[in-house]
Amino acid sequence: MSPEHLFNGLVLGVLYVLIALGISVIFGMMNFVNFAHGAFYALGAYLAYSIVAAGGSFWLALLAAPLAVGALGALVEMTLLRSLHRIGQSVQLLLTFGLALVFQELTILVWGPIGKPVSVPAALRGSFDLGFTVYPRYRIFVVLFTAALTVGLWLCLERTRLGAVIRAGTERADMVSAPGINIDRVFTAVFGAGCALAAVAGVLAAPLVGVNPSMGMAIILLAFVVVVVGGLSSFAGAVVGGLLVGLVQAVSAVYVPEGSELMIFVFMAAVLVLRPRGLMGQA
Repeated sequence: MSPEHLFNGLVLGVLYVLIALGISVIFGMMNFVNFAHGAFYALGAYLAYSIVAAGGSFWLALLAAPLAVGALGALVEMTLLRSLHRIGQSVQLLLTFGLALVFQELTILVWGPIGKPVSVPAALRGSFDLGFTVYPRYRIFVVLFTAALTVGLWLCLERTRLGAVIRAGTERADMVSAPGINIDRVFTAVFGAGCALAAVAGVLAAPLVGVNPSMGMAIILLAFVVVVVGGLSSFAGAVVGGLLVGLVQAVSAVYVPEGSELMIFVFMAAVLVLRPRGLMGQA
């Protein structure tokens, strides 16, 4: 297998990392299963398409789309989801799955049922010689940008007051409100930030795979595989799980192309047999 295939798996993996981080933080803080997370990923990709098609730059899309999707996610949490925080997860799954379907149909109404391409920014076109292989500049950018963003998120969680509140909330959300912290505002901020991360992944993925109405549903299953493999509510688990799933998918595409997606679920099953709480999850 060539180094290029491994790098392709790394690119897939870092996109999965961004989506899984949002799911993990939301679940850890709010104990909320958000099946609509893939819809926010797709919305970020479509907003990037619209901004670029309207004459804006990819860089503007990379900034504006996550901010818009994060604001929408915060609004959805405040108006539709807040009352479900303490209700059984079956209700959460049903509502967020319904939201995902609504978002998908709205996407078709606004942008049409046909997929659309998004151009790679001019500054990142072409390839770069890594010494052992020649690889597209844009894919290298995706890996480096995601790595920098992940480190920034980790520093925010570990070095800021908001991060301390979020980390405490993943352990005991009821205790966070004891010192007078408005836990509802924290929940809204966390949910909005998680949706923004999904939108970043969507913007980055758009030049690689284009945009289409079903992309949100396609990614959400893989995102939950990543979260389960890494361990629910685990930041490190989302990173490790995303990279491993991406590499498994890339390797499977070379050796068993007809069953590459099946191999991802086989890998998840093997991890759960050996470590039921996931690689980095707590008992």
